[in-house]
Amino acid sequence: QVQLVESGGGLVQAGGSLRLSCAASGRPFATYTVGWFRQAPGKERAFVAAISWSGDSTNYTDSVKGRFTISRDNTKNTVYLQMNSLKPEDTAVYYCAVKRGWYSREYAYWGQGTQVTVSS
Repeated sequence: QVQLVESGGGLVQAGGSLRLSCAASGRPFATYTVGWFRQAPGKERAFVAAISWSGDSTNYTDSVKGRFTISRDNTKNTVYLQMNSLKPEDTAVYYCAVKRGWYSREYAYWGQGTQVTVSS
């Protein structure tokens, strides 16, 4: 089992930046693909970004490309989501999750989420 804890959320003005962290414990974190998801009020949870176990491959939803950067430090069992040029529509609870392989469909373990609020 993998335990995930997100941090770094908060309140920021539009155009500002935040860096989210996803800290893992349990099974070897370095073997997992890690994804970030978000859920805005009244909406379904949606994919934001993912990074392969090595960090060589990344993927982003179109709405965050050029603004968000996902990275990982396997020596610290942590994945980061650097969010720049934030917009009010980025307001959501952000979750990290892990899955076994890049092409696996299901994320097996999830964190509890961290709130990001962007004011206009």
